[in-house]
Amino acid sequence: MVGYELSHLIYPSDVGIYQLNNVSDICEHESFKRPDPLRHFKDYNGDFDVRNKHYVASAAFTGVHGYAFGGVWLLCGVTLAIFMIVKFLCGGSATLPFLDHYYIHIFFLLLLFTSLAIVASCFVLATSQKTMRRTEKLKESVVGIGEDALGTIGRVLKTTNQMQFLLLPYNPQICASLNSTTQDLRSNSRVIRRFIDRSGQSFDKATHTSYIAHLVVLTVNLVTLVAALVLTLLHWRPGFIIIIFCFWILTSLCWFLTGFDFFLHTFADDACTAFEDFVENPQNSSLGSMLPCINESFSGKLIAEIGSTIHNFIVELNSNMSVIYRLLGVSEVNEESIGVIKVCDPFSGAPNFSYIPKSCPQDAIRIGDLSKILSRFTCHQEGTAEACRKEGRFVPLASYNMAHAYSRSIQDLLDIYPDLQKLSKCTIVKNKVAEIVLHQCRPIRVSTRLLWSSMLSLSIIMVVLVFVLVAEASQCWRKPFFTRFRTSTSR
Repeated sequence: MVGYELSHLIYPSDVGIYQLNNVSDICEHESFKRPDPLRHFKDYNGDFDVRNKHYVASAAFTGVHGYAFGGVWLLCGVTLAIFMIVKFLCGGSATLPFLDHYYIHIFFLLLLFTSLAIVASCFVLATSQKTMRRTEKLKESVVGIGEDALGTIGRVLKTTNQMQFLLLPYNPQICASLNSTTQDLRSNSRVIRRFIDRSGQSFDKATHTSYIAHLVVLTVNLVTLVAALVLTLLHWRPGFIIIIFCFWILTSLCWFLTGFDFFLHTFADDACTAFEDFVENPQNSSLGSMLPCINESFSGKLIAEIGSTIHNFIVELNSNMSVIYRLLGVSEVNEESIGVIKVCDPFSGAPNFSYIPKSCPQDAIRIGDLSKILSRFTCHQEGTAEACRKEGRFVPLASYNMAHAYSRSIQDLLDIYPDLQKLSKCTIVKNKVAEIVLHQCRPIRVSTRLLWSSMLSLSIIMVVLVFVLVAEASQCWRKPFFTRFRTSTSR
């Protein structure tokens, strides 16, 4: 009876205690409609999925305004440089004489926009660093989802291995079933480990690349801004032309970063929206197929079957304790000396079979303690049966070992039942995602929006500054700054 009940309990796990990415059919929900450069700019009509290159390409294309302006600005710079060189070689003047009467205004505009550019560059650097920290925190939370699931599966795996060791001498068929379950658990552990590694690498690559790009471009920009002020005062014409050339390239890079920052903001907003959808309805969320979560319809049946099997087994065990005694070789006289033993049943009755571990009577024992009670009546010395009977040790050692193996195995299964519930109900993933939505989504949305808007402001300032620098260069070409300044003050 014990072997039959336990084998019936284990066999449902053949289909896999933890099936990763086995979600129910996804219902229709809102999809993105964005041009996809990888499909000749046809609309991408899918959901949020970082594994899909078409989603990533369509999200990156949202920053096309920044990329386009940066490209056009760079092309205009090349055209202007060619025009100036040709005109200089032909002996023409590269100056703008109609600006002669506005040199003081141009100089103060140069100071103003240079100061604004310095302040904006420092602000973007600070915002980029803050965004990186918040993205790192988000990465830790997302990776933590997999780590927690992996830890839970590890505990279940350890228990199934121990059950195999205990039951192998008595029921190889159950051990074969457990071995199949163990292989499923190990396979799913590898899948989760890949999820952790890929998620961590993707976050690190995106955040560090973005931060380093901002750091390099803005640091060079700050150095060039200071150099522009110095060269304006020193009136070194070749250096001033080089500064304008550098600023033109830096302005293009700023616009490219503006487009990338808008893509980053779009991606963060999409991710948080997907997290929010997952919290509301995990089975109908596009994020469900990416997170380590179990099929709810499958898991509900599995957990209910495990609960009902353990419940029915313990009920039958308690109602047939006399039969168990006779199977173990205990006589009716010895049965009276042991007393009536009731095993704790932590499950409610049908139809829910809810797990309520504190619902047992005070005089009930855990099923794992059954072997401890029987050990007091077990004859551990071979060849001294008469001595054992005199001492009240009437349970054969072989019977005790079998009872110990089955009772310990069921107790181990009860010990990991809360972990199985967490896996089946996706509690680990749901709690982590809910925490992300509650504490991290708003800050990272604000940070990425602020990064994009500040980068846009810097790019606009740089465009105006380049025009002012071109005007100042025209004035410097005609006469030195101090000469113009003395002329202005004498007037």
